[in-house]
Amino acid sequence: MIICGRRESVLKEVQEKFPSVITKVCDLSIANEREELYKWISENHTDLNVLLNNAGMQQWMHVTDADFYVRAKDEIAINIEAPIHLSSLFSNLNSLDTIINVTSGLSFVPLTKVPVYSATKAFFHSFTLSLRQLLKSKNIEVIEMIPPALNTDLGGKGLHDTAPPVSAFIESVFEQMKEGKTELTFGFSEGMLKAGPEDLKKAFERMNG
Repeated sequence: MIICGRRESVLKEVQEKFPSVITKVCDLSIANEREELYKWISENHTDLNVLLNNAGMQQWMHVTDADFYVRAKDEIAINIEAPIHLSSLFSNLNSLDTIINVTSGLSFVPLTKVPVYSATKAFFHSFTLSLRQLLKSKNIEVIEMIPPALNTDLGGKGLHDTAPPVSAFIESVFEQMKEGKTELTFGFSEGMLKAGPEDLKKAFERMNG
């Protein structure tokens, strides 16, 4: 397993706990660093078979904030530009047979406190549907992992403390992958994936009222 991230200290912590994990410092918001990551992989890890597009940024903000546009651009760079670029690059690896894109239950109904995040995940959901069709000829399976809010620090510390634990989500998605599913859901996101227009409208009003 190879993981990358911007914070070297965090990567070192992971490697100390799991010595077999390979780490790479990389800022996925920067195109050149994405290209360098792909070059490094293609030269040093030619057996890589799965790309997991998991990097994401969630910012709680309002469109009238003075720094809204600047922060929105940062979010778009991580949530949209990075995964579509990486998907394009890594689909050229002969060893690659699977791409897993992490979207969100907010792909289907937005939370207006995180307007750009919600919109980027809706984009990424749509892109994933197209990618699945486009890569059939290369025999690359495209899986969409659709988590609900989980107990993580996404968006800020403490914001999701009451959400379900990550461990329960992981156990569920592994079972779904064993069953051959290509859309992996849990709790709220399962309901949103199956919801019709009226259900989505009610969910929007309930979440944003």
